Amino acid sequence: MRKALRLPLVVIVLAVIVLATACQAAPAEPPPSPTPTPSITRSDGSSCPDHPTPACTGAPRGIKLTKMRLDTENVAYRVRRPGTVLDGVHVPGHLLIHADDVTVRNSVIDGDVINSDGPESFRFTITDTTVGTTDKCEPLPGIGYDKYTATRVLVQGHSDGFRVSGDDVEIRDSFVKLCSNPGDHSDGIQAYNGGKGLLFHHNTVDQREAKHITAPVFLVDEKSQDVIVTDNLVMGGTYSVQVRNARGKQVVRGNKLVDKSWVYGPVDSECGRTEWSGNELVTIDESYRVTSIVGPLVCEGES
Repeated sequence: MRKALRLPLVVIVLAVIVLATACQAAPAEPPPSPTPTPSITRSDGSSCPDHPTPACTGAPRGIKLTKMRLDTENVAYRVRRPGTVLDGVHVPGHLLIHADDVTVRNSVIDGDVINSDGPESFRFTITDTTVGTTDKCEPLPGIGYDKYTATRVLVQGHSDGFRVSGDDVEIRDSFVKLCSNPGDHSDGIQAYNGGKGLLFHHNTVDQREAKHITAPVFLVDEKSQDVIVTDNLVMGGTYSVQVRNARGKQVVRGNKLVDKSWVYGPVDSECGRTEWSGNELVTIDESYRVTSIVGPLVCEGES
């Protein structure tokens, strides 16, 4: 008969310690830190380390502007020549873009920027420009309607920020502060008779002070195709994020929604066919800096 193996006492003690340690509950993980987002730095030195704010959008501070004379019914300035560049101008009314390949930059537009002329519309870009004033609330969209690219734009004094009514709209690094009038249905971005190819990326939409509202992100038009909404910071609205009905791609990824800033709920979207990932509920400070992550922003709505 083989003798039982007798282990030294020190080995037995060490084994007991190891087993006891393994059975202890793992320490609680620290709360998640805010996900870093791309910074914005402009040539005039203004910058935002997180999402866009008035500090890094709109007309550069201290820039000298040339005041344009209104030439259309004394309320608007109309561009008729293709390839026109408006750089460092102040339009004390609406800007009508009725020619292709117009560029607007480093400027202040007191009213709306609209590119439609009856059934026809025209391609344009707008960069580092302030649209709207704080002393009134325009009922029309700040910028519309199709075939435009907006970058580092500050939209204020409008019940609607951006309108999408056609193809090829790209909006990046912009800041929208919404207002409303009785009877308005205020939106940060709205698709109405939308088209193909919308990118809404790394923008801030603040709808908390508007009273007559729909949503900061209201993209539910059935004519839309390939809608991409990524890395935005939004707050306010009835249901804050509403994305559904688009054909082709429908992407909602990496967005942050300020917790408890809505009226009815955070989301009313089409969950079954939307690429939904990395969206979060957050808190922010007065400078729109994310201070904490409350938890994931879960898709709710249509399956």
